[in-house]
Amino acid sequence: MLIQVGELAKRAGITVRTLHHYEQTGLLLPSARSAAGYRLYTLADVQRLHMIQALAKAGLELAEIKDFLEQGSLSLPELLDAQISLLDKQLRSIHTLRDRLMDLRTGLLADETPDLESWLQTLELMTMYDRWFSKEELQQLPFIVQKDALAAIWSGLVAEARTLMAHNVDVSEPQARDLATRWMERLEQDTAGKPDFLTRLNEMHRVEPQMREQTGITAEMTDYITRAFAESKLAIWEKYLTPEEMAFTRAHYFDRMMEWPPLVTKLHQAQREHLLPDSDDAQKLAQYWLTLFQSYAGTHPETQQKFRTAMQQEPHLMKGTWMTPAVLDWLQQAIGVMMQRRFSASERSQIR
Repeated sequence: MLIQVGELAKRAGITVRTLHHYEQTGLLLPSARSAAGYRLYTLADVQRLHMIQALAKAGLELAEIKDFLEQGSLSLPELLDAQISLLDKQLRSIHTLRDRLMDLRTGLLADETPDLESWLQTLELMTMYDRWFSKEELQQLPFIVQKDALAAIWSGLVAEARTLMAHNVDVSEPQARDLATRWMERLEQDTAGKPDFLTRLNEMHRVEPQMREQTGITAEMTDYITRAFAESKLAIWEKYLTPEEMAFTRAHYFDRMMEWPPLVTKLHQAQREHLLPDSDDAQKLAQYWLTLFQSYAGTHPETQQKFRTAMQQEPHLMKGTWMTPAVLDWLQQAIGVMMQRRFSASERSQIR
């Protein structure tokens, strides 16, 4: 199916001139022309336009968008995931503002004039946390419900990290590893064991200056804790791996580290929604997990088994992973299905 330039412009909410400009800059070329010379676009062209519009709304310039698309580093499903995530944030913000306005109206109708702070919170779309979490979610977060009690704990952890960094204590030193372990255990507890809460907190720290000022946690401090915590795990794996295997793991452990939290979030969702382990979506998650695992464990079966043995025998390795027994059991089922399918396919290939 082909669509003419005028119809595409109308359906996309842009002008024909914009599409002409995209063509002139090489950003979006029509796949064909009609006998009368009209530009014609295919499904693939429309998908590319979707990506262009999404990236433009994200703040990228046209030249940046062109380079980004030519690199092919983002698939259409990944782009849709990013858009959905953005809309979720916007919806949370809208619901938060609506709730606040309802509270103000209720107070006014009851002749209970809201105080100054109530109006200021409304002007700010409530508080910083309310822009990222719904009212129900805030009630689940220990660091909100127990704010006063936990403030002193986090203040102490931050001060300890600041001291170690000021004295240039290496992340591999025992005191750094110990702090990182306590930090991650506390963080896992204070996010109610929900990896999606952690993802949002990380994003808050990245884009909210007020958050960084309030907690005193800088990007450098987060990196220090992350690497020190990794060192605590590397020290354990070193007992199970050969020097060659350990060298590979150490060289690649940080390569894809930031991909783990979003994946764990999806695993939690899959288990919570009772996604069948043998479904296509479950198999994609299992394959993604295996890909990340192999990025630092390698592909040799004997080496991978050493990692599994360590995970079974060393409780520390499960700390800071946000993996619950239920989620881990679901993942193991999905991986089991994947491996069985591969084994069956291999047997069929040998018979042939």
